Amino acid sequence: MDRRLRIGVIGGGSGSFIGPVHRIAARLDGAFDLVAAALSSNPQRAMDEGRLLGFPADRTYGSWRELIARESAREDGIEVVAVMTPNDSHFEICMAALDAGLHVVCDKPLSTDAASARALAAKVRQTGAEFCVTYCYTGYPMVRQARDMVRAGELGEIRQVQLQYVQGNLAEPQPSSGWRMQAGRVGGSLVLLDIATHAFHLGSYVTGLDVERLCADLGATRPGGEVDDYVATLAHYGNGARGSLWVTNAAAGSEHGLSFRIHGDKGGLEWQQEEPNRLLHRRAGGFDQVITRRLDPVMSPGALRSTRVALGHPEGYLEAFANLYVEFAEVVAARLAGRRPPAEDDLFPGVLDGVKGLLLVEAASRSAQSGRWESVGSP
Repeated sequence: MDRRLRIGVIGGGSGSFIGPVHRIAARLDGAFDLVAAALSSNPQRAMDEGRLLGFPADRTYGSWRELIARESAREDGIEVVAVMTPNDSHFEICMAALDAGLHVVCDKPLSTDAASARALAAKVRQTGAEFCVTYCYTGYPMVRQARDMVRAGELGEIRQVQLQYVQGNLAEPQPSSGWRMQAGRVGGSLVLLDIATHAFHLGSYVTGLDVERLCADLGATRPGGEVDDYVATLAHYGNGARGSLWVTNAAAGSEHGLSFRIHGDKGGLEWQQEEPNRLLHRRAGGFDQVITRRLDPVMSPGALRSTRVALGHPEGYLEAFANLYVEFAEVVAARLAGRRPPAEDDLFPGVLDGVKGLLLVEAASRSAQSGRWESVGSP
């Protein structure tokens, strides 16, 4: 297209970590113009914060309903909406946006339960809209390098998938006023919905495999903890591979701690998000190889596509997030221009990835209660 896509943002106002991330990522490649906003569920705060951030007065709205209704009626209205509100509102907002003919970027989780997530996926199919769920860690160049290596058979048959996401932000007592500390607003298990879905998705993204059944231990490790802060699972993947997952946001002293170790019958790959520009390739019967972003022939097409800064200069979270936005923009722009979207059918996580996340959450919750292995099911 010969212009930027028009995007509106819902949520992500004052005090939000993820709101500025979305807005920076959308702007980073010049693919979007941020033209409309409803930044808070409090109408006055939404108007005040929209003006402070420079949104036009006539396109700063007191509610998400007003934004969708009025932007849909404008000749120059938004074409994409980005949703970064508390979990329990994602479903209603996204359904309304799809009904209004908008393409959607939505924070994970897609919803708070698998049934509504499936209904949302059905709405996406019905409307033909594009939909992106921001499992943002898939945007890192070395994650895409790992995926391309698995697809090329460099690891052979995948046999083991070990995933970790170990944070420490809840190790100290937290104020109960935040919505993440309210089970109803989170939609169930905090640790599963907030960060475990990221880890599960990362493993599936790299390997191309889905978890078929799992056995989970889930709960709070902090005395008096009102939300789940720990989950450990054993998992069986579709090809017979075994896996494990350890996720917590209450490990005192830990920072971010997202990582994977994936092994096939020819070797393994290891990656840590705290050192995102290095991928360790362990080869059976050969020397270990550390792959970095050097724009050399070792890098795969997926990694090269996702690399922004030359000569190995560091890049990270914001750039990975922006990769999803610019790839989403390419697909939406092609649709609006009447062209075929890019050939890659998995440039960014879609609505079915969001459904799979909720299916995993529910299977893990069932397993923790039953003490048995539980099937995950298909989206």
